[in-house]
Amino acid sequence: MQHTLKIHQSMPQFSDLPAPLFFRYDEFDAQSHHRAHAHAWGQLNYSSHGVMQLEIEGQRFISPPSYAVWIPPHAIHSAYNRHSVVYRSVYLDLPLCADLPQQPCSVMMNDILKAILNNFAERDVQIPRTAADQRLGAVLLDQLHAAAVEHSYLPYACSAPTSFVVDSLRAQPGNTDTLATWADRVFVSERTLARQFVRETGISFGEWRQRLRFLTAIERLETAQSIKEIAFDLGYSSPSAFISMFQRHAQCTPEHYRRQRCN
Repeated sequence: MQHTLKIHQSMPQFSDLPAPLFFRYDEFDAQSHHRAHAHAWGQLNYSSHGVMQLEIEGQRFISPPSYAVWIPPHAIHSAYNRHSVVYRSVYLDLPLCADLPQQPCSVMMNDILKAILNNFAERDVQIPRTAADQRLGAVLLDQLHAAAVEHSYLPYACSAPTSFVVDSLRAQPGNTDTLATWADRVFVSERTLARQFVRETGISFGEWRQRLRFLTAIERLETAQSIKEIAFDLGYSSPSAFISMFQRHAQCTPEHYRRQRCN
């Protein structure tokens, strides 16, 4: 049997933050892993390219380019990257976390948050020292407080019927069966399954499946597969339908996303 080697990544070694806002940037290889740890400050984890998978206090979270993951102070967390990741992170001192969520959650990244993080990363700003950078840091905090949050980008289900559907789709993201077909398989009505899906995951069946396909597409774009092949593998009848879905979630086309990684 062939085993995949996991690369354990090192982390900053300090017991106290060097500043109330501390920014960190990195690129992690495929199969890289961060061991479980905790710290006394809050942390926003964001993958500007690739998908980061985190476990926080026993809950699983996914960070695609359109969502970050908020880790409150003292929460035990670890991370795993199946594919390579371009990483952005903000550490927030305890007083700055007072009005932020007390539980881990997914945070919708708007254009302002992305622009500030990417600008700081390009200039390697770890601590905002100039007046201009301090103002940008204050804007980032304002935007973070105003950002929409969700329990998880791709939630798991809890009841047996909904869990069966979720697990089956995770195993086969290109499955195109309708909700009515799934309802027949789990012996409930279509309306009942639709209600259970929203109640347990917070989003509709259609939105959940689209998010799963988006995450799968990001991983496939790291391979040599063509856009057309990815589209058909994920159950789309045409590349244009796939491109429209991807653009909605990533704010760029699949081809542009792929070129960004090569630059």
